[in-house]
Amino acid sequence: MKKIEVVAAIIRKNDNFLCCQRKKHKLTYLSERWEFPGGKIEAGESKTQALTREIDEELEMKIYDIKFALTVVHNYIDFELTMHVFNVKTNKDKFKLHAHQDAIWAPLQELSKLNWAAADIPIVKYLQN
Repeated sequence: MKKIEVVAAIIRKNDNFLCCQRKKHKLTYLSERWEFPGGKIEAGESKTQALTREIDEELEMKIYDIKFALTVVHNYIDFELTMHVFNVKTNKDKFKLHAHQDAIWAPLQELSKLNWAAADIPIVKYLQN
């Protein structure tokens, strides 16, 4: 089984969390699902370098105060995903979407109402505890 290693950001602004909706995708279990933003770690990058680059590329947003939160390992049908998740801060509440079809700032109590990608559900549970 193919293995993919990625990073994701829990971006909190006041009492809201940035949630991003994936674009339509041929893999129905990922298509238009919600996720925490991030992406693949490139060769030679540290996890924090990858996260900083991905958030800038996807959202044109600068992040700082990057702190490890948890690692999620999830087996999708055709690949195993290892996702390293970090709590981060930003001074911006505005963003430009380059990799997603939608994004919202959602309060904690609204997170469970979104249709999350399966690998992101443990992050929602982490935040709720």
